[in-house]
Amino acid sequence: MNRMRTTLVLVLMAVFLVLGGVVAAQDPVTVTWAFWGSPEELATHTQVADAFMEAHPEIKIEIWHQPWSDYFTGIQTLWASGDPSVIPDIAFLSPINNYAADGVLEPLDSYIEATGFDRSDFWPGLLEYAMYDGKVYGFPRDIGLEVLYYNKDIFDEVGVAYPDDTWTWDDLLAAAEKLTVVQSSGRVSRYALGMEAGKYQLWVGQNNGSILDDMFTPTRCTLADPEAVEAFSFFSGMMDNNYAMRDANLSQAGGDAGVFQSGQVAMIIQNSSRITAFNEAGLNYDVAVVPIPEGGQRSASAAGAAWTMSSFSDNKDAAWTFLSWLQSTDGGQAIYTKSGEILPALQSTAKSDLFLGVEGNPENRQAFITEGENAKVGRAGLFPEWNELSGTIISPALQPIWAGEAQPEDVLPALCESVDAFLAENGYGGS
Repeated sequence: MNRMRTTLVLVLMAVFLVLGGVVAAQDPVTVTWAFWGSPEELATHTQVADAFMEAHPEIKIEIWHQPWSDYFTGIQTLWASGDPSVIPDIAFLSPINNYAADGVLEPLDSYIEATGFDRSDFWPGLLEYAMYDGKVYGFPRDIGLEVLYYNKDIFDEVGVAYPDDTWTWDDLLAAAEKLTVVQSSGRVSRYALGMEAGKYQLWVGQNNGSILDDMFTPTRCTLADPEAVEAFSFFSGMMDNNYAMRDANLSQAGGDAGVFQSGQVAMIIQNSSRITAFNEAGLNYDVAVVPIPEGGQRSASAAGAAWTMSSFSDNKDAAWTFLSWLQSTDGGQAIYTKSGEILPALQSTAKSDLFLGVEGNPENRQAFITEGENAKVGRAGLFPEWNELSGTIISPALQPIWAGEAQPEDVLPALCESVDAFLAENGYGGS
């Protein structure tokens, strides 16, 4: 009897171990997901994570969320630890080239090739924003291209026809003259345009100009070339004529969203992020493509923060499953687009009813599509030293132009000399 009882115990123990192994084998793999954002954005991200886990119960998504002000410092600290158990497997980052150069990101080319992921669905030039040294290191979630927002009530008030695809810079100036209101005291009570000065490259690109001769491997500054100087003169001229708010005044007045909602400006040039706020405020507005000069080109910015995979990750296959789902029309792209928070990075998503079929303002969502189909790399350099070059040399040198203290032709040649010297010092050529 004792022998039978011992045998039974051993059999039960063996069954328990086998079943335990099966259960253990079915435990989900944990993928840590890092991003910044507001409480509202966090709610959308959480919805995305829940939808993925429902579709992929074999993978558990663990969220690491920080506000913008703390995010990059926090993630740098985690990378410095070198501990895969605390470093996020998937992280939202920009600019990609800086982090790829530091070796903290995993190149995605082998995963793209193995799974047949469709790279061609991204807007023109957008995937290049997430590349470094010829390799793909991330998938942009959205595209930050700008369109022209306009207040229909103000246009109706002064009798100006709404902007359309045929508008040129001359049309914009003609409308701006009528839309601007200057009091007898000289105080401007309404400007035609509110636009951040940092978007100057939009005008430069439209006029067939550029910041550098190559935004990947530059050899010289091109801001002093005639095309760029003319574009700067156009934009600064709008400020000098009181058609456009000066950059410092725009910032102090609450940014482009604030002045547009208050009626201090009739138009702004901005990306899709303003749609939700303007709709909630009940504004009577629409959007159009940004006017271009005669003989110019559309030059929307092909840029956007991207989902990336950590080179430290111990769960790269699971991380790729999540990353590729995030960047699919049936997955994350659909949820983010329905939230109204983004213009999706994938053309198939943007050209579907998820974006174009939304009722209400703006009615002319096709403007985003037109700009996206002509998007270009050009606003930011795609090399590691760009942030230093832009932040310490280019942007400070342009401030006198935006303040009305100097003309472009007096600033840009000397600026290019400084840029060329920086490029030469960092091994990019130059004189």
